[in-house]
Amino acid sequence: MRGRGSAGPRATEELGAQQGGGTRPRKHAPTGRPGPRTPLLLLALFSSLLFSVSQAQAGAEGNTRAGQINRIVRESLAAGRWFPGTGPELKSMVNRFIEDARTPQMEGRIVGAVAAHAGYRYSGKAAGYTFRAIRDNALAGYRPETVVVLGLRHRGGFSGVALVDGDAFRTPLGATEMDRKAGDFLTAQSRRIFYDYRPHLGEHSAENEIPFIQCALPGAKLVIGLVGDHDPETIQELAAALDKLGREKEILVIASSDMMHHPDYERVTRTDRATLEKVKAMDYASIREDWTHDKQIFCGVGPVLTVMRYAALQGCKKGRVLYYYNSGDDFPESRGRWVVGYGSIVFAAPPE
Repeated sequence: MRGRGSAGPRATEELGAQQGGGTRPRKHAPTGRPGPRTPLLLLALFSSLLFSVSQAQAGAEGNTRAGQINRIVRESLAAGRWFPGTGPELKSMVNRFIEDARTPQMEGRIVGAVAAHAGYRYSGKAAGYTFRAIRDNALAGYRPETVVVLGLRHRGGFSGVALVDGDAFRTPLGATEMDRKAGDFLTAQSRRIFYDYRPHLGEHSAENEIPFIQCALPGAKLVIGLVGDHDPETIQELAAALDKLGREKEILVIASSDMMHHPDYERVTRTDRATLEKVKAMDYASIREDWTHDKQIFCGVGPVLTVMRYAALQGCKKGRVLYYYNSGDDFPESRGRWVVGYGSIVFAAPPE
């Protein structure tokens, strides 16, 4: 992502969105002097205004009631900014990223992964590697029933883990069912895990993974969460809850995170490659110790540490790095201005 960690230094967060996706056109209020039918025109304008306000409120809340009473469908807020806003264009782009990736066959079930979450123009290629491996692993017989996506909140942290409540989540590719039973199970395991949609408003980190899930794992249900802090107890309790859930049903846990953000291309490249070696070794302690507000080796370090802990509990002994590059490789003009690293990582539990 082109941005900052939950409490780190300010970064050019919007650049990825502005360069990687369009913006929605603004609706302008009608102008002109009322004619002889002023009461009717004013009534029509007033009704239109009320409708527009109600629609705007629904969009801000991400809520749509669809199909049946009390059914809540959360709407994508990143469409048209971080990724294309139309279904055909988005599907073509995501499938191209997945098809262009070349990944080795995994031994055992992929239980966890790290996927990049910037504007698709920048990080889509890295995410494609992660989801190519996930798709092929599913085709080999290791298909998850539910995908748990863990992101972070870039505009300020909070205590605990906030899950999206709702029955489905809709992107331009359509609506995907939320796994309410899995969400209820997780919230029952710890007071640190709870339903709260408010932190998700305007946050793209978890949402940017959903179109890839829809293409790579059609039919899989979703649990979407934001990890609001780096407290070891939060990470431990979330990983333990996921481990219990993973013993009840087949799940895949995805940490949504980019890597280092810094103007110095060489520093980003060197730091990220050292970090990836520690991830491969499942060196949880070193990842935690290396992260500071001034050296954010993963912007989503909370989700990454959670996935590493969960994978270890599932029997995983090592991480598999599938691909790495940074924005300075694809866009050399960004060197010296702002460079962001993108890594593709999976964690596979050994076959039983």
